[in-house]
Amino acid sequence: MKFIHIGDLHIGKSIGGFDLTGDQKYILDQILDIAKQEKADAVLIAGDVYDKSVPGEAAVKLFDYFLSRLAEEKITTFIISGNHDSDERMNFGSSLFQANQIYISAKYEGRLYRQRMEDEEGAVNIYLMPFIKASQVRHFFPDEEITTYDDAVRVVLKNSDIDPIERNLLLAHQFVAGKTEEPRLGGSESVSTQKVGLVEKIGWDCFRDFDYVALGHIHSPQSVGREEIRYAGSPLKYSRSEAGDDKTITVVELGKKGTVSIEQRPLRPLRDLRQIKGRLDQLLARENLTAAEDFIYVTLTDEDVIENAMGIFQQYYPNTVGIEYDNSHTKEIRQADSSRVTEDKTFDDMISDFYQWIYGCDISEDERKLMKEIAGEAGIAYEAG
Repeated sequence: MKFIHIGDLHIGKSIGGFDLTGDQKYILDQILDIAKQEKADAVLIAGDVYDKSVPGEAAVKLFDYFLSRLAEEKITTFIISGNHDSDERMNFGSSLFQANQIYISAKYEGRLYRQRMEDEEGAVNIYLMPFIKASQVRHFFPDEEITTYDDAVRVVLKNSDIDPIERNLLLAHQFVAGKTEEPRLGGSESVSTQKVGLVEKIGWDCFRDFDYVALGHIHSPQSVGREEIRYAGSPLKYSRSEAGDDKTITVVELGKKGTVSIEQRPLRPLRDLRQIKGRLDQLLARENLTAAEDFIYVTLTDEDVIENAMGIFQQYYPNTVGIEYDNSHTKEIRQADSSRVTEDKTFDDMISDFYQWIYGCDISEDERKLMKEIAGEAGIAYEAG
C-alpha cells in the first residue's frame, strides 16, 4: 500500500507581506501530479494545514480545491490538525467529507480515530493523532499521572488498543526527539531545552508499535530515532532559515508486516527563496542578476548605510523580503556584552540606541511606532509610554 506523506502546508501564509496563494497552488498541483504518478492509495496530511487558526477565504478555497482534486482521483486522504489549526474549523464538515474518503481528526476526544484499509497483504490500520496538549488528555484519564506532553502521548497510545502484529501507521503533529540528537529545525520553530515552538519534546520510542509514523511540525524533512519515524517537512520555504533546504514529499510503501520502503520526491517552487550577500554594486552587477522573481533576503557588506536600499533592490528583485548589514558596525554589536546593553533601559531607549548605533541618526516617530507594532506581533513585552 502506497502513501504520500506531507505536512505543514501553512496555506494562507505570506512572506514579508508577499501573498503566496499562487505559489501554494503551484506546489499543491505538483503534489497532486506525484500522487497520480505514484498511483498512491492515500495522502497523509500531518497538520498545520492553515497558517492561522482563522484562515482567510482564499486559503479555504485553495485547500478545498486540493481536497476536491484528490477526491476526483479516488485518492483517500487523512488529515490531522496542527498547533496552527483551529480544532472547530478543521472538524467542520468532516462527516460529509468521509463520503469522499476524506478523514479528518482535528481534536482528541478520548480515543484515537482509526481507519482500516485493505490490500493484498491484509489490513493497514491508520491512526490519527491531532495536536494534543497534556490538559486535554488529563480530562479523559484523570487517574493517570500526566505532567508533560510525553506523558500525554504515551497515555493516549497505551489506551488505543494497538495490535503490534498488524500493520499500523500513525499521523502525529508533535516535536519528536531522537536518541541523542534534536531534529534539524527549519521554519518558524525554535528550540529550547524542552520545547519547540511551545511544543514539548516526545521520545521517539513511544511509537514502537507503528510501522510508519507520519510527523508534522518541523519544516525540514528528516527521520527521527529510526527511518520509519519521519517529518515530511513543509512543501515550500517559509523562512530565511530554510533558504538552503531542498523541499520534498515522502512516498511510503508498506509491504508485508515489517517491510517499509521510503523515498523522497523533489518539489520545485514557482519562486524560490534565497539569500544573497555582498556589496550593493556587486550584487546588482548585470552578471550576478539571476531569477529576479525569487524571494530574496539580502545581507549587505557595505560599511555605509545605503539610503533606500530596499527600493533599490526591489527595482531588480521585486520580491526582496529583507535587508540587513554585516560590516564593522554590526560586528561591534555582536561583540558587545549583551547582558549590560539593556540594563535599566526602556523599550524606547533600546530601539533608539540600536537605531543610533546602526544608522548614526535618531529614529523617527513613525519608525518607532512600527518597531513597537513588530515587537507586539512577536510577543515582546514592553511598557507603553
